Amino acid sequence: MMRLQKYLALSGVASRRTSEKIIADGRVAVNGKVITEMGVQVDETCDKVTVDGVLCSLEEEKHYLAYNKPMGEVTTNSDPEGRATVMDKFRDYPVRLYPVGRLDYDSEGLILLTNDGDLMNDLLHPSREVDKEYHVRCTGHVTEEEMRRLRQGVKLDDGRMTSPAKVRLVRHESFATVLLVTIHEGRYRQVRRMVEAIGHDVLNLRRTGFATIKLHDLPLGQWRRLTDAEVRKLKGL
Repeated sequence: MMRLQKYLALSGVASRRTSEKIIADGRVAVNGKVITEMGVQVDETCDKVTVDGVLCSLEEEKHYLAYNKPMGEVTTNSDPEGRATVMDKFRDYPVRLYPVGRLDYDSEGLILLTNDGDLMNDLLHPSREVDKEYHVRCTGHVTEEEMRRLRQGVKLDDGRMTSPAKVRLVRHESFATVLLVTIHEGRYRQVRRMVEAIGHDVLNLRRTGFATIKLHDLPLGQWRRLTDAEVRKLKGL
């Protein structure tokens, strides 16, 4: 026996936290009965669990993908405004996938997708402090003092301080600066707000790394399966 939200996570439906919301929204049924409360126990050997009418199974093969998201896609399963979503590319994929975290509509770069709910939960949990790396092109000449402020942590527009970031200068251009910024937090539009906090604006933002996975030369709008070695490294974090 196990809790329903754990069963959903192990089935690859979503992380346990997201599974709780799916249950609360009335999308889950056990043996035909809709469940909306937390703490319900299910028997994985005989109970039939469905989400939106689709039967879940603990035996589902796990899939792990890297996707180079273009600007103009939202990182959700659907969008009430009718905008393109990351998941549009995977409607015909043989199993239901879920994006690990989010990437802004006006940003591009690396997104991981999986049906492994436990791994997704581990990668997103704040206590894991999983690194996300960004290639940032911003306005003006970013000084060494301004980079030092980012490395120490800056106060955002909501008054909260960020954790220290890793910041490396890539190059100075005539009217812009390119930085490589690594953070482990995941606040709303955080890198853009950090750059604004030191007096600059982001012109282009591309995520180039997530945990141990790098974007490398994956073409924009394309995806690939992670290798077994890459999956082992992710699970070993």
